[in-house]
Amino acid sequence: MGQRNARKLKKNRQKFRWKDVKYKDRTLSLYKKADPLAGASQAKGIVLSKFQKEAAQPNSAMRKCAKVQLTKNGKSIGTFLPGNLAQKFIDEHDEVIIERIGGKQGRSKGDIRGIRFQVIKVNDQPLKRLVKGKIEKGRR
Repeated sequence: MGQRNARKLKKNRQKFRWKDVKYKDRTLSLYKKADPLAGASQAKGIVLSKFQKEAAQPNSAMRKCAKVQLTKNGKSIGTFLPGNLAQKFIDEHDEVIIERIGGKQGRSKGDIRGIRFQVIKVNDQPLKRLVKGKIEKGRR
């Protein structure tokens, strides 16, 4: 390399940096564009249906889930219903608030495949308090 080669080295570094997937994703905000919540921590939605998902090996449980349509952009996503008998407090057409479960690198958590979000509120009532029996479900 020549003594006055710094400009070319710098230019090449900038050019080849685009081959790095993490750099490209970060710079073009690709995660935010593909994310149903569009970068927000929580979102409001309407419950379309309830379903059960089989847990991954070695567990053999049926995890309770719900299909939720977001009000902000109309996207439908699968959400987890945390807590014992939580599905009893959620009906179709209920208004819910969801958040990310918090798996590594934005992926699903634990043994629930493909589910990245969980319900935290139903009709402006916290789901945890409903499950514990501290409050009753509000009418809409």
